[in-house]
Amino acid sequence: MQPVNTIEIVKNIDFYKYKRMKVHFISIGGSVMHQLAIALSKKGYQVTGTDDEIFEPAWGNLENAGLLPAQIGWDETKIQPDLDAVILGMHARADNPELLKAKALGLNIYSFPEYIYKESLQKKRVVVGGSHGKTTTTSMIMHVLKKQKMAFDYLVGAKLSGFEQSVNITDAPIIVCEGDEYPASAIEKKPKFHFLYPHIAILTGIAWDHINVFPTFDFYLEQFIIFINRIEKGGLLIYNESDTVLADLVAKNKRADIQYQPYQVPPFNIENGITTIQIAGQTGTLSVFGNHNLMNCLAAYYACAALGVNAKDFLEAMNDFTGAAKRLELLESNDSMCIYRDFAHAPSKVKATVQAVKQQFPKRKLYGILELHTYSSLNVNFMNEYRGALDDLDESVVFYAKHALEIKKMPELPAQKVIEGFGKPRLIVMNEKNDLEKWLLTIPNHDANILFMSSGNYDGLNINSLAEAIIKNHP
Repeated sequence: MQPVNTIEIVKNIDFYKYKRMKVHFISIGGSVMHQLAIALSKKGYQVTGTDDEIFEPAWGNLENAGLLPAQIGWDETKIQPDLDAVILGMHARADNPELLKAKALGLNIYSFPEYIYKESLQKKRVVVGGSHGKTTTTSMIMHVLKKQKMAFDYLVGAKLSGFEQSVNITDAPIIVCEGDEYPASAIEKKPKFHFLYPHIAILTGIAWDHINVFPTFDFYLEQFIIFINRIEKGGLLIYNESDTVLADLVAKNKRADIQYQPYQVPPFNIENGITTIQIAGQTGTLSVFGNHNLMNCLAAYYACAALGVNAKDFLEAMNDFTGAAKRLELLESNDSMCIYRDFAHAPSKVKATVQAVKQQFPKRKLYGILELHTYSSLNVNFMNEYRGALDDLDESVVFYAKHALEIKKMPELPAQKVIEGFGKPRLIVMNEKNDLEKWLLTIPNHDANILFMSSGNYDGLNINSLAEAIIKNHP
């Protein structure tokens, strides 16, 4: 497969001839869509948008920026011939009336990542892809560049300390993007990261996910081959060589016109729960931990080094990096207990997170609660992918709410199938949040750690207040 010439896919619009672009968002209330709308408004663009539902925090953010639609619902009158761009969110359907009018008028219609690319034609593009670790690695790069006072734009899938938004578009010469493999929009089914064309690319690893979109593993792998072939000529691919699937894929799809930088777990030491890491002859202390985060850190270093940051400055900057929201986020702690929350839900993410906490605190008993919340995780045919993921837990619970299955129109998931899939006979399976709460409050608040893993909310369970109650050892 030949690399794609990006000139061929640029639509007939020059973003740099306009002092005041006119941009309309269909589905402006999306979590990243509204952030992009705010960023473009700050840049001086004339921004409008509509949606059939907007929730917090998007509502308040748009209102504060003066971009909240006057009324909820679609409004075809907003689609006018003088619009320079129409940006289509994932929430909008193919028969959206505004989209149909924009097509009829022949307007330039973009998915979110397509538009990010158009805004970054004159920038050096850093894109972090992979089945796991994307958000954390992207966050690490952003954290270091900010510490180095380097001007850059960014796109990341989580709330980060020190950054007001999750999307920023200015005239900076660099953009750092989290590259998601999920489809770009209702009319553009290709993965988001296919549209970003990096100069510096990172692949953190490959583990089958999103089976509702990628029904076979081979089809999933193909998306990463396409990504590699969309790295700009003369670019750099930083990849996790300890992931055998990824290493094999890279070896079979070598390009002569880009450079390669493999990485794996760097030298490190853990003492009294504190991790030190060695990179390029320099040693630094980290606030984050676990082999997956050590690899994320090294990948971030190679990207930052390609942008001109040396190892000493990188490690000094990383010393106070605490991670993205819900990525091994410490909820509560005392002298002999830590309670963490993590976004882990896919098998590879779950296994890496469990191993990280156990490795950091090997003498403490580890309790883990995994919520099955996504389409893939609730699919009985996918359950075997979780085999061994919870093996390092001393006590483990898998929780899923029955109405989560109903909402997704999925069949009943028998507890025994879950136990068989995970390959853990003593696994506890729960469906009621009240039962989970009672179980949690029996955990002693000493010589133990608790790990919550979910992309959901445990059917509305307030785990923050529960963590506090556990630490205080009373309901």
